[in-house]
Amino acid sequence: MTHSSRVPHFSRGFFAREVGLLTSHYELEKWLHVLRSPPGGSPPVYSGFMPWGLKRYYGTGGLHFITWSCYRRRPLLDTEPTRDLLLNVLEVMRERYRFGVVGYVVMPEHVHMLISEPQIGDPSTVVQAVKLGFTRRWRATVGVSGQFWQRRFYDFNVWSQRKEVEKLKYMHRNPVARGLVEKPDDWKWSSYRSYAYGEDGLVRINDWKWWEERIRDKTG
Repeated sequence: MTHSSRVPHFSRGFFAREVGLLTSHYELEKWLHVLRSPPGGSPPVYSGFMPWGLKRYYGTGGLHFITWSCYRRRPLLDTEPTRDLLLNVLEVMRERYRFGVVGYVVMPEHVHMLISEPQIGDPSTVVQAVKLGFTRRWRATVGVSGQFWQRRFYDFNVWSQRKEVEKLKYMHRNPVARGLVEKPDDWKWSSYRSYAYGEDGLVRINDWKWWEERIRDKTG
């Protein structure tokens, strides 16, 4: 595949006011360079510990780094069709609840995603909708019952560009850290290829049309 320097499109101005991410092409190129740079040492690995006591702040206009796990940390997402199904459901819910997906990765036993606050509901609503929508489709496909997900999820409020890049790098390197692939490019169930090659994945990355519409409505 031919390497491309294309990056997903950010509309300028409105995104800075509404969410506070990078707004110029120059900044995006610097950001992409950071995402492509090799890690300084061993990349972080997934830990089963989650600080459930963290408070969740909604209505702030910030981003949320969300993690949830399969039931009892079992590798229930260890097949390609299952991971594809989850991403298809995430895209359906992204449209339904009107939120932006900045990044994601689906691992065999857990999921990470970096999202904006939705126009409808809140991040808790989104997680529950994705879990339920996936479980219903999965049961109908495989013809089995039983619990698929852990009931709770981890939600970390992301306030700075540094943290946004940190979380994206963590997600994209997670499959490499776990020994699933040799390069982030080789794991198609993450947002890495959307950033590195401008590819359209199963989930649309950095789509802010609802924020654009809201600003147009406000400004007349």
